[in-house]
Amino acid sequence: MKTDLFDFELPQEAIALRPAEPRDSARLLVVRPEAEHELEDRTMRDLPSLLRKGDVLVVNDTKVIPARLFGTRERNGVTVEVEATLIKRLGPERWQALARPAKRLEPGDRVRFGHESRVCLLGALDATVEEKGGGGEITLRFDFHGAILDEAIDALGHIPLPPYIASKREDDERDRGDYQTMFAAHEGSVAAPTAGLHFTDLLTANLRDAGVGIERVTLHVGPGTFLPVKTDDVGAHKMHAEYGQINDATADAINKAKAEGGRVIAVGTTALRLLESAADLNGKIKPFASETDIFITPGYRFRAVDALLTNFHLPRSTLFMLVSAFSGLERMKRAYVYAIASGYRFYSYGDGSLLFPESPR
Repeated sequence: MKTDLFDFELPQEAIALRPAEPRDSARLLVVRPEAEHELEDRTMRDLPSLLRKGDVLVVNDTKVIPARLFGTRERNGVTVEVEATLIKRLGPERWQALARPAKRLEPGDRVRFGHESRVCLLGALDATVEEKGGGGEITLRFDFHGAILDEAIDALGHIPLPPYIASKREDDERDRGDYQTMFAAHEGSVAAPTAGLHFTDLLTANLRDAGVGIERVTLHVGPGTFLPVKTDDVGAHKMHAEYGQINDATADAINKAKAEGGRVIAVGTTALRLLESAADLNGKIKPFASETDIFITPGYRFRAVDALLTNFHLPRSTLFMLVSAFSGLERMKRAYVYAIASGYRFYSYGDGSLLFPESPR
């Protein structure tokens, strides 16, 4: 399958730089398989009326960490500015990171993060480059560890806004709140599960009043969520593995809802990927605590999810491939053309879509 099948043109002005205020005022494009009712303009506040009593929404409760660190490396009297984005914790004091410029770093180099005006109260945040891999990846061993390291990262780090926002403006204190969902509880992501950004206390209360359940799972989102597929053939693309967890009680609640006729609605592609990773061949959700690198493209047989609430995604991205697998490539192309023409706001801080499958399970 050729990657350019999933390409499309998007005007730069369609990219949202801030979320809707209030969050549940975001627009919602409903995409159904029936030709006569294929596309419908709604808002997130309409979600309770679009679902049924007994349905269950599954949200991702991961929390974004301020994972972008800026610092300097000094070697032989030469100083180099360094940017490192933490992507995976390897131990109490060790992190895997993406570094720029990685070619100027070598194992054994010392990096001091933070500027003089923003050093953490514990002192400077220093780290040693322990290993260097391909694609800009390095392993950092910090001088602090555990909770003290977490405090230092929180004090000095920046919210890792997606490149399509970061290229247009700097992150600020507002992003520390804007780029977290109301469900955020477990730190570990370098990107927000953005479909969850649309929820408010009022919307969740209205959903519960309508008899719609809300269950939480955790998938720590890695940097691969930002990246377009660069291979000409989809099958040659390698997904980054991400850690996910579904506990026994949540698995039981989801299975009970399905057994009683309710539908499972994944809030975001991250929740969907985790549910599909945890489902057996009959669609039953099993407890899960592992990494997943599941890559969903057209032809995939969905086992667990009956509907998907998601934002609008990048061209040539694994996420646009996923929604095309779920609702059909031609239908999603029509939906995106319509959304662009109708002024929907795209990407992380943009509007949402509620997708129903091409063939109900």
